[in-house]
Amino acid sequence: MSNKIYKDDCLNHIAFPLGGIGAGMICLEGAGALSNVSIRNRPNVFFEPCVFSAICVKGEQNIARVIEGPIPDRKIFGSPGTGNGGAHKSYGLPRFAGASFSSRFPFANIDFTDENLPLDISLIGWSPFIPGDADNSSLPVAALDYKFTNNTSDTVEAVYSFNGKNFMDTGSHMAQVLEAANGFVFWEPGAEDKPWEQGAFCASVDSPEAAVNCAWFRGGWFDSLTMAWDEIECGEINARPPIADGDPSPGASIYVPFILKPGEDKIIRLMLSWYVPRTDLHFEWEEKKCSCGCDCGGESAKGDDYYHQPWYAGAFDGIESVAAYWRNNYDGLRCKSAHFSDTFFDTSLPDEVIEAAEANLSILKSPTVLRQKDGRLWCWEGCCDGDGCCAGSCTHVWNYAQALPHLFPDLERTLRETEFHEGQDSNGHQSFRVPLPIKTATHGKQAAADGQLGGIIKVYREWRISGDAQWLEKMWPQVKSSLDYCTKIWDPDSEGVIREPHHNTYDIEFWGADGMCTSVYLAALKAAVSMGGSLGEDTAHYAELLSKGSAYLDSELWNDEYYIQKTQWEGLHSGNPLEYQALAFSGYSPEASAILAKEGPKYQYGTGCLSDGVIGFWMAESAGLGTFGNPEHIKSHLASIHKYNLKRNLSAHANPQRSTYALGKEGGLLLCSWPRGGKPSLPFVYSDEVWTGIEYQVAAHCIMMGLVDEGLEIVRTCRARYDGKKRNPYNEYECGHWYARAMSSYSLLQALTGIRYDAVEKTLYVDPKIRGDFRSFLCTATGYGTVGIKDGDVFVEVQEGAIDIMNIVR
Repeated sequence: MSNKIYKDDCLNHIAFPLGGIGAGMICLEGAGALSNVSIRNRPNVFFEPCVFSAICVKGEQNIARVIEGPIPDRKIFGSPGTGNGGAHKSYGLPRFAGASFSSRFPFANIDFTDENLPLDISLIGWSPFIPGDADNSSLPVAALDYKFTNNTSDTVEAVYSFNGKNFMDTGSHMAQVLEAANGFVFWEPGAEDKPWEQGAFCASVDSPEAAVNCAWFRGGWFDSLTMAWDEIECGEINARPPIADGDPSPGASIYVPFILKPGEDKIIRLMLSWYVPRTDLHFEWEEKKCSCGCDCGGESAKGDDYYHQPWYAGAFDGIESVAAYWRNNYDGLRCKSAHFSDTFFDTSLPDEVIEAAEANLSILKSPTVLRQKDGRLWCWEGCCDGDGCCAGSCTHVWNYAQALPHLFPDLERTLRETEFHEGQDSNGHQSFRVPLPIKTATHGKQAAADGQLGGIIKVYREWRISGDAQWLEKMWPQVKSSLDYCTKIWDPDSEGVIREPHHNTYDIEFWGADGMCTSVYLAALKAAVSMGGSLGEDTAHYAELLSKGSAYLDSELWNDEYYIQKTQWEGLHSGNPLEYQALAFSGYSPEASAILAKEGPKYQYGTGCLSDGVIGFWMAESAGLGTFGNPEHIKSHLASIHKYNLKRNLSAHANPQRSTYALGKEGGLLLCSWPRGGKPSLPFVYSDEVWTGIEYQVAAHCIMMGLVDEGLEIVRTCRARYDGKKRNPYNEYECGHWYARAMSSYSLLQALTGIRYDAVEKTLYVDPKIRGDFRSFLCTATGYGTVGIKDGDVFVEVQEGAIDIMNIVR
């Protein structure tokens, strides 16, 4: 049971996402502030509006505090605006002397300390997260539950307040503060030519005695916040209706007075919700433009269907209905979310594993994930500070993410359906980035070998998780077309190995056979043999390719320690790299052409020990295809990754690429190393970096193959970097914040326990890599619970729904 507590400087970067799947987020910081407010359907990382809760304890001399701990040092100097004094923030207002933060996803807890106050105050921030209930887990809502306890011998009279400037105001001069039930709404109608600026944010409390001030003092400079704090400090309760004279209120406050006798406590629920139904989000990899280069038709010709609309815009007709649903269903949603949380943390697995899995579930609440009006997912790879990063539900990045298919399998299946329908043409070519809103993709760019082949493995996984034979039958023609395309393009001589230049997750092409993409190819072939066989299809050709490819892998790509790449650029069907460069990530300068003549194509790994070098076998294990290939060679490759690529101290490591993922005295798992020499002058472009998603992939695979200590060391090394001092423990970044690949951490649960439920066979598989009794979380398409071994016997405790188990295989 992980219950790590962050204090002092470890609170510096904590920001815990609250919100719904594809609905935007508000982050609860370690000291209690709200930041990273990204509720307009795109990231707005580091946006911290002036909103805060406060407490005033009445007495001979009132004591007033913002209910937050000390301001993190990073906000005092070095952040944007601090050179001008950090104006229009709440930083200069009195606050608590100390705070401590802990989490049990989707709940975060903060305890505040201040010896000058006669109240003990704590806060629980949360938003609904209920496996199997995608809609309630996609609500644009968040909650802050404040608990006030009187541990003195005297009666305490106090006033709680929530206060804020209207941060929905876009400068249109039409923004308003409106009334809501026990609260207020920040409303922006949006300019006529910018309908996506329309939006509403609602704050309300569950206290009928609440009073609301919708009319903050209007003035220049710092007038409004000055007057608002004066009222807070005096313990005044001034209910004021919305301003009707056209000059908008700059902000609003909710007041809740209460009296606590000695030993009594009170909980005040602050319920937040938002509604931004329209966006200016549109992505198409190859926009069709007229000869002059303009975007034909102009904005006036683009209807709502041209832009992304969030799922909740179809489920609710406005902020009032969202807020009412939140208010009316609050208790039930909290109970169900707590039930999941309690079950997830009812485990005996190592703390570092639970911490890694929990922390990266936050990605599902971040702007990395969008859910469009028809309910389907469309995802970025991660988040830039002000926009999504790397569009199109990128297939090779989402190959790694293992949380969603188990927790929300219906949503995961929408990604497969998009890949194999809108994303795939009649030839079987898949675009690894699909448009937003989802529609038929264009196919002028290269396919991604690991992404397209990985999709076949994931179709197999979704079939085994759901048990839905009809779904598989509908998907099979597209799966077959996809695999046949892959064979034609990358294995035209039917060798069972990929030689032809093949694009992959490193944003380049590998030339010649390599262990990484060949292992994915073999796993896809094995998945196709199983799926096709279940449908009565002839899969003999795929089985033959699988046999030939497996033999090639172990005879030609094995160096007696790990798998390598046999770089090849001559004698291929694709021609030489200079002829191929029209489709490549980047062309060849004269200097690069000189390297080509001497070493071969740039961006290869050749004799290197690649951390992704046997990823296909990890994907196969995770999907339920089991262990195949040569287990001893696979295990040796993983041991080599641990031996050569895991650095406990990176101070002497040269990384001319992207360095802030891990550097200096920190440790991390390099993407590649060359322990036997032969490093190319220009190896693949990210080779010297550290990616958490690959760290977890390797760690899980190590554990699956019996290298438990090695796998856990990789996990600990990774999580040590995310300690709150330098980085946010709930935001593992790669090419952007909340990067999807990091959800590979969820596979650590399966790796350690060997627990997997197969809905096709209705069989529970249990093959633990840890000794003795244990307890662990298991989620299936129909229910979840705790599974493990007690006194040598397998037990199953179903906590929600049902799990139809007819057989247990150990």
